[in-house]
Amino acid sequence: MAKDTKEKILDSALEMFSQNGYAGTNIRELSASLGLVKSGVYKHYESKEAIWNALLDQMISYYEEHFGSPEHLPPVPDSLEELTRLTMHMVNITVHDEKIIMTRKVLTLEQFRDVRARELATKHFLTGLTEMFTRIFTGMMEKGLLRKDDPKMLAFAYTAPISALIHLCDREPEKTDEAVAWAETFSWHFINTYGA
Repeated sequence: MAKDTKEKILDSALEMFSQNGYAGTNIRELSASLGLVKSGVYKHYESKEAIWNALLDQMISYYEEHFGSPEHLPPVPDSLEELTRLTMHMVNITVHDEKIIMTRKVLTLEQFRDVRARELATKHFLTGLTEMFTRIFTGMMEKGLLRKDDPKMLAFAYTAPISALIHLCDREPEKTDEAVAWAETFSWHFINTYGA
């Protein structure tokens, strides 16, 4: 029961932080959204900062489990078509999973206030993707699927436009279908340019 309450607190905190930011969220409103009094929240988390840190920990685990990370790589594709399928799987999770959408919004809002949020935003929006695809592209070059080139530069060139399209979905959700279609078109363009 306590675990369920802790998880409900984090779920509600994620929703409120993604809408109002850290500073715009208070424990009284968070408690009320759960049908608790403030002491009910403090029974599980000693402070708003403790909720924030537990939420960041949960975000990291959830993201890695559902999306992957440099430490938890998806398998290296065995074909160029499989690269597009892998990419579109990642894009679709990223733009349709509500928890990941809210996580991205929280990191976008809080990266200027909180050092840990800044580091996670950099990892999830740039360096982690580049690292992940550097390893994927190195493996694809070894399999003879991509022509030999600097895999890190290719990874950056591949992930940056797709990441920009994902952020467009956050700003203008009505353009999600268009952005997803552009991501797939771009993936095929990349394959036609760099495929062996």
